[in-house]
Amino acid sequence: MSHVSEQPAERVTIPVLQRWKEERRRLVMTTAYDAVAARIADPAVDIILVGDSVGNVCLGFENTLPVSVAMMNHHLEAVARTKPRALLVADMPFLSYHLSVEETIRNAGGFLQRGAAAVKLEGGGNRIEVVRALVDCEIPVMGHLGLTPQSVNVMGGFKVQGRRADEALRLLDDAHRLEQAGCFAVVLEGIPAELAARATEILGIPTIGIGAGPGCSGQVLVFHDVLGLTEGRRPKFVRAYVEGFQLLHDALLRWAADVRSGGFPGLQESYRLPEGLGDAIANWAPSDAA
Repeated sequence: MSHVSEQPAERVTIPVLQRWKEERRRLVMTTAYDAVAARIADPAVDIILVGDSVGNVCLGFENTLPVSVAMMNHHLEAVARTKPRALLVADMPFLSYHLSVEETIRNAGGFLQRGAAAVKLEGGGNRIEVVRALVDCEIPVMGHLGLTPQSVNVMGGFKVQGRRADEALRLLDDAHRLEQAGCFAVVLEGIPAELAARATEILGIPTIGIGAGPGCSGQVLVFHDVLGLTEGRRPKFVRAYVEGFQLLHDALLRWAADVRSGGFPGLQESYRLPEGLGDAIANWAPSDAA
């Protein structure tokens, strides 16, 4: 019997998250890209992110850059149909908030119309204008600093950020500016634990860490990483709580073996004719052609 208890099913809103930050209750966030994952995740977590990580986790891309607004809409709608109690946040994909404030508002507003409660976008000082514009339109915004995957080409790969003094100070300044612009929370990804703890200390809003140490207000991991559904070498910050990929693969191998041996389906997986019809079909013969 499991001794892990689920959190009470209080519906999570932005004011609830802020209250929990002040109460020092740690926040839990994971991704979901479809209805099945959303139902598994909710109500175990506080925030469900329909992330643009769907690109490399589910759609076979090398990174998040090919993910479009249309793709995000498709996956967001699937998750939103489950009506989760967790706060539902949608990622703004590459080029959806870069071209103009008007297009940013249109794309973000479309996510809210499809069921999201908030949007997340990457970047610091260079995104303050669009954050303010979205907040002015009553669209809640979660920021994202540090290792920002949409900047993979600028960063030269997925590398830890904030190890130089100028980078660390700029991140703290960006975090403060995002809060001042109206962000209700900030994801801190791939930065030293001490820097993330300092950012959490100076901010009045929650910080959500991923590869940022234990000092954040909460933590986020990709759903597939927590459940061990991804192949290959895992990032240092990932802890898999079950080897799901191997478990599911083994289950399919057992099913395939049963099919090939005649062990599946059995009587318990089969439908039966009503009594008396067996003779009728046993005695059937084709009628003479007209």
